[in-house]
Amino acid sequence: MISVEGLKVEFNATPLFEDVSYVINKKDRIALVGKNGAGKSTMLKILAGLQQPTSGVVAVPRECTIGYLPQVMILSDNHTVMQEAELAFEHIFEMQANIERMNQQLAERTDYDSEDYHKLIDRFTHENERFLMMGGTNFRAEIERTLQGLGFSREDFDRSTSEFSGGWRMRIELAKLLLRRPDVLLLDEPTNHLDIESIQWLENFLSTRANAVVLVSHDRAFLNNVTTRTIEITCGQIYDYKVKYDEFIVLRKERREQQLRAYENQQKQIEDTEAFIERFRYKATKAVQVQSRIKQLEKIDRIEVDEEDNSALRLKFVCSSRSGSYPVICEDVAKAYGDHVIFHDVNLTINRGEKVAFVGKNGEGKSTLVKCIMEEITDYSGKLTLGHNVQIGYFAQNQAQLLDESLTVFDTIDRVAVGDIRTKIRDILGAFMFGGEASDKKVKVLSGGERTRLAMIKLLLEPVNFLILDEPTNHLDMRSKDVLKDAIREFDGTVILVSHDRDFLDGLATKVYEFGGGVVKEHLGGIYDFLQKKQIESLNELQKAPTLSASPSNGKDSADAVMQSSGAKLSYEEQKELNKKLKKLERRVADCEEEIGQTESAIAILEAKMATPEGASDMALYDQHQKLKQQLDSVMEEWDAASTELEEARSNQ
Repeated sequence: MISVEGLKVEFNATPLFEDVSYVINKKDRIALVGKNGAGKSTMLKILAGLQQPTSGVVAVPRECTIGYLPQVMILSDNHTVMQEAELAFEHIFEMQANIERMNQQLAERTDYDSEDYHKLIDRFTHENERFLMMGGTNFRAEIERTLQGLGFSREDFDRSTSEFSGGWRMRIELAKLLLRRPDVLLLDEPTNHLDIESIQWLENFLSTRANAVVLVSHDRAFLNNVTTRTIEITCGQIYDYKVKYDEFIVLRKERREQQLRAYENQQKQIEDTEAFIERFRYKATKAVQVQSRIKQLEKIDRIEVDEEDNSALRLKFVCSSRSGSYPVICEDVAKAYGDHVIFHDVNLTINRGEKVAFVGKNGEGKSTLVKCIMEEITDYSGKLTLGHNVQIGYFAQNQAQLLDESLTVFDTIDRVAVGDIRTKIRDILGAFMFGGEASDKKVKVLSGGERTRLAMIKLLLEPVNFLILDEPTNHLDMRSKDVLKDAIREFDGTVILVSHDRDFLDGLATKVYEFGGGVVKEHLGGIYDFLQKKQIESLNELQKAPTLSASPSNGKDSADAVMQSSGAKLSYEEQKELNKKLKKLERRVADCEEEIGQTESAIAILEAKMATPEGASDMALYDQHQKLKQQLDSVMEEWDAASTELEEARSNQ
């Protein structure tokens, strides 16, 4: 659908990438990967038509529609959530108004036998068929399904968008984008503002209902579940792999080893040639050979190797001093906003040196409890005690956005550095890939990942023994996440991690606190121990567990019921019946998926016919298209119900 030929982009005469060519085909699921600053977001902007390349061509067919979700955008606050989402169907509203105008004309006119009247009837019939074909009668149901899939409740639909945080408003923009069903979806870090349940819903949507997708993400699991093709931007070039991310990692390692061997062989050849030239440069009898070798050197196409740069980013959180044995103790802590109970009866004790994870759906109180610990929220009930000599270093979700954009990178750190550390600012910035001229960049021109790294440097300079990190991996590339993980693992103090990233939490958390339904439950062991206890395969299925009551009076009973149900052993006969049910549901889901694929193929063939001059006037094609769309909606609903039932059955296995 989209053809990229000979693309070149330069900044200040320095090429970001050049001579890049590839094609985006229908139904492609492409992961765009590379180091921060390699040009991933720039590539998406060029594909979206928002930025012009230095040279080269991006050919987009006239009928091809493109939807683009940037990392950061300015959002309107003048509508309710539903009104904002309905903007995705502006073309439907215009068509509906046109149909109503024609219907009014038909009702008012009396020249029933005139040619003009019959032409009006034909136009009305044609537009009405198009309206029905495009889902004009059921778009509101589609909006509701999409908003709920992205985490909104029905009560949220009539709330003003101004009442929501930036992350939730980004979800509204994502909903509008998905509802428009563009031919090509360009998504720049779409999971940064989503919780586990919403990520799972988006994975299913992109895998089964979207057209072509090109996405930038640092979430390994998300990439592996959605994409089937990986394009890496490195050393100003691209490498196209027809495999998902995990397989790409293996192939890239093999390619790099081949590159290194070729590079070493070439370097040996260059050294030998230069040595010959130097040795015989001034010998008249060797003048011809020397000139020949010089020309050989000039013609050599130098091999570049993407440096791993293992020394470039080294984090170390220095534990300032020893805190008391119990940095945090909560006794019957509860927090509510009016009648809405966030959590109640929270009893937990975090020991010195522990690394614990807060997990659960967005809005269940993880960040709220963190703010209570930070004393940013004080109007809670119960008792929350901080231990002796606790010094907290806090990284908030929006920490990177709180930086002063008018300052340079160097000035940002210079203002917080004290004592001898001031003499080492350049070294520290270099360790965080802000070496040389990069330290003089203004904060306002930094990418999301660069801002996050800069905010991390500020945190490093604080003398702390208790780290609280709220979604610290947003905007960090995969290698930076691994380095941050190593630094947290080596930190001698206490750590609270609020995260939905299972890969990041693995090997870090020694205790998991699960937030849900107004209660906080403690699970001893790491993240995979927690998952095994819950008898689920991933954190994504966490939301399918029975909902815990938010009422203080029956919260304990509900929690006990859940524990009993999850811990109870099934008899042989019960297990046998459950296995039979699972196989039946798996077959049902597979059958639905096969039927969805066949129906979508049939619709695509019809739409190709309808795009021709002959097909555009063939009303039989519109009738057939309408029936197929209804059939697809019906099968999608059946697939959704069967998938939900299958997940619930698996959680009881």
